[in-house]
Amino acid sequence: MENRSDPESSQFLSLFAALSYGVASMAMVFINKAILMQYSYSMTLLTVQQLATAALIYSGRRSGYTKAKGLEMSTAKKLLPVSLFYNANVAFALASLKGVNIPMYIAIKRLTPLAVLIAGFFSGKGRPTTQVILSVLLTAAGVVIAALGDFSFDLFGYSMAFISVFFQTMYLVLVEKSGAEDGLSSVEIMFYNSFLSIPFLLFLIIATGEFPNSISILLAKSNSFYFLVILILSLVMGIALNFTMFLCTIVNSALTTTIVGVLKGVGSTTLGFVLLGGVQVHGLNVTGLVINTAGGVWYSYAKYQQKKNKPPKPLSDLEAHRK
Repeated sequence: MENRSDPESSQFLSLFAALSYGVASMAMVFINKAILMQYSYSMTLLTVQQLATAALIYSGRRSGYTKAKGLEMSTAKKLLPVSLFYNANVAFALASLKGVNIPMYIAIKRLTPLAVLIAGFFSGKGRPTTQVILSVLLTAAGVVIAALGDFSFDLFGYSMAFISVFFQTMYLVLVEKSGAEDGLSSVEIMFYNSFLSIPFLLFLIIATGEFPNSISILLAKSNSFYFLVILILSLVMGIALNFTMFLCTIVNSALTTTIVGVLKGVGSTTLGFVLLGGVQVHGLNVTGLVINTAGGVWYSYAKYQQKKNKPPKPLSDLEAHRK
């Protein structure tokens, strides 16, 4: 099996990475929303998720379950910006979910491809095709229209979501670059990310005043079976989401990861109207979300066509990522 590095197996890996990231990402939005309705300390929640991730990977390395390499200071310095942007993205995303309903949250996050394209243009990747530009503009127009019809409009929540889009763009671009240049696996990037995140997050929960009250409330709420279940789900899915996101970005690209995010948003938007509440249906809001979704699907189709017309990646690149 190890010698099988033909195009068919690499295509299967790419497809598996994209599908698993889409499922994990969709589930995580609802799990985070559910737990934040019970427990509002988002930074403490993120800290616990990163501690669980670091502990799991470290245990896996000690037991020989994973072949992830140990920490190297030179690599840690390179990945420090990735960790900072990642945590900023998740922190702002969690903060936005406190005030923004799921359909609108997903609509705003669909602006990530626009930001990735702009970042790619300024980093020398060239001008995107006309179809890509028009689809991204349609997606952005849908956000504006949907926001005008959002009766539960929360300025703070919207601001947090837009800032989250910026940080998500930065870390996706950096993860793609780091994985390609250093030949790091998704597990190794995830381990570095968790390790580098913990001191930064501990400082934040102390500086913002969440600690120690957030810990005592977390322990008290853990007596509830329902809360304990969604907390464990949050920790498990947080690890799964990080792994699949880094895997998808390394094996495919930052752009592919954003396309998968757009497509899984179609299902999440539909479910968001009926699960967990917080959505007041209005014609303008629904129209904007439909336009936003149509723009996202069009964008994904345009990028798929563009990628299909390009020559395939050299196999040596894919083999390097599997080390």
